Amino acid sequence: MEQLKYPIGQFVMPEIFNQHQADIWIAEIEALPNQLKSATESLVSEELNQTYRPGGWTLRQVIHHIPDSHVNAYIRFKQAITEDIPVIRPYHEELWAETEDAKSGDIEMSVALLTALHQRWVIFLKTLKMEDYQRKYIHPAQGKELTLANMLGMYAWHGKHHLAHISNTINKA
Repeated sequence: MEQLKYPIGQFVMPEIFNQHQADIWIAEIEALPNQLKSATESLVSEELNQTYRPGGWTLRQVIHHIPDSHVNAYIRFKQAITEDIPVIRPYHEELWAETEDAKSGDIEMSVALLTALHQRWVIFLKTLKMEDYQRKYIHPAQGKELTLANMLGMYAWHGKHHLAHISNTINKA
């Protein structure tokens, strides 16, 4: 069950974070919209309504979740750069996934949203200096401060994590 939930494993922050690592993660964030489009462009409604694991979201919900999550991440990055250790506002992703647009909406909207969002996010990320990645924000639901370095890695991982849910579900069908 753990393999179905975390098909690429859980995110682990490497001990060394440097410009090379940042560049790799930025490239992964930049590549995600095209990868998602390629992985989903031929899916039909029946496939989109499959769950990636028992009790998990449908592929449609996963696809809509990605831009929901990443728009929140983009805002958190901007807050951490423009404010002194801001307290971010968490959101209830499991409830967002139950809204009607997430359960039945056209996935092309979310792929387009993710594409535009990532274009803007990558432009922003490429302006950051290494010291900027040490800036923090407070995540009240997790009860801890998180660095932008950690968050960059987490969101590069997040995209690959959900792409694996999609491809594994399609490939086992």
